[in-house]
Amino acid sequence: MSKSWLDTNTFHHSEFGDIGRLVELKKKKKVKISLCFPTLNEEKTIAKEIVIMRSELMLKHPLLDEILVIDSGSADNTVSIAREFGADVYVSNDILPDLPEQYKGKGENLWKALYVAKGDIIVYIDADIKNIHHRFVYGLLGPLLVKNDIRYTKAFYDRPISLESGTTRPSGGGRVTELVIRPLFSLMYPDLTQVIQPLSGEYAGYRDLLDQLAFPIGYGVETSMLMDIYKGWGLQAIAQVDLDKRVHRNQDTLSLGRMSFGIMQTFLSRMQKQGFVEIHSKIYNEMRQYRAMDKAYKTKVYKIKEQERPPMATIPAYCKKFPHVKQPKK
Repeated sequence: MSKSWLDTNTFHHSEFGDIGRLVELKKKKKVKISLCFPTLNEEKTIAKEIVIMRSELMLKHPLLDEILVIDSGSADNTVSIAREFGADVYVSNDILPDLPEQYKGKGENLWKALYVAKGDIIVYIDADIKNIHHRFVYGLLGPLLVKNDIRYTKAFYDRPISLESGTTRPSGGGRVTELVIRPLFSLMYPDLTQVIQPLSGEYAGYRDLLDQLAFPIGYGVETSMLMDIYKGWGLQAIAQVDLDKRVHRNQDTLSLGRMSFGIMQTFLSRMQKQGFVEIHSKIYNEMRQYRAMDKAYKTKVYKIKEQERPPMATIPAYCKKFPHVKQPKK
C-alpha cells in the first residue's frame, strides 16, 4: 500500500533540531533566508520574538540572514521596540508608495515583504505568539532545506485557549478550520483536507513560488495560498510541520464570524478563477451580526471586501529589483 501525502509530507520539528546541519544545507544550496513578522499593535510580544530568533538563529547559528518587521501602522510602541531589538522595520505604506492604492491587512504586509526581503526563502511568523521558540522557524525551514521537491511549508500545533486572566485551557482554537475551511475543502479539494491547520499563521516558502501568487490583503490569504500552490505546483510541493504548541490571543465567536466571511469570499473567488463554478448573481460584501441589548436586538453591519494584490512578479519595480524573476503563468 502506497503512503499518503499525510505520511510522507508531515514532519515534527524535532527532526530538524540539528540546526548546524540546516546551516550546512543552506550553504550548500547557496540560499539566503529572511524572517518576516507582520505586525499591528504587538508591543507585548514582538521584543521576545526578535530576541529569541536573533540569539538562536543569527548569532548562535547563522541560519537567518535578516529579520524584518512589516507594520500596518501600529498605535502602540511596536515599531520602536522592534527597531530597538535589532529588526529591520518597515511601515507597510512606505513600501512601493507609488502603487495606486494602499491597504491595511496581514496579507498586504506579507506581500510587501517580498519586495524588501533579500532572502531566497521567506519565513512568515505571527507576532502575537506568547510561547515563542526558535523551533517555529527552524521547524518550517527543515523540509525546505532537506527535501528538494518541497517548496512551501505550513505549521500545525495544539492551540490552547489563552484567557484574559493569564491562564490557559488545554484545548480550543481552530474553530474556523473545522466549521468552514475543512468542510469546503472536503467538498471541492479533498486532497487539501490532509493539511491539519490550513489557517495557521506560520509558513515558509521559496521566493520563486511566493512571488507567483496573488495575495488577498485580509483573512483569506492562508486559504488562497494553499489553493493556488496546490493548483500550480501540486500537493507534493507542500509539507506541514508539527510545532507542538502555540499560545496566542483567542478571538470571540463574532470576530470569527467576520473572519469566516472574508475567507469564504476568497474561497468563492478562487473557485471561479479555477473554473469550478460560475456565479451569476451579485456577491455581497456586508456581514450583519446581532447582539441582544435592552430586550432588543442591535444590528451591526460590517463591510468586508477581500481586496487582492496581484503576484509580486507582475510589479515592474519588483522585476527591476529582482531581474531574474519569472512571469506568472496565465
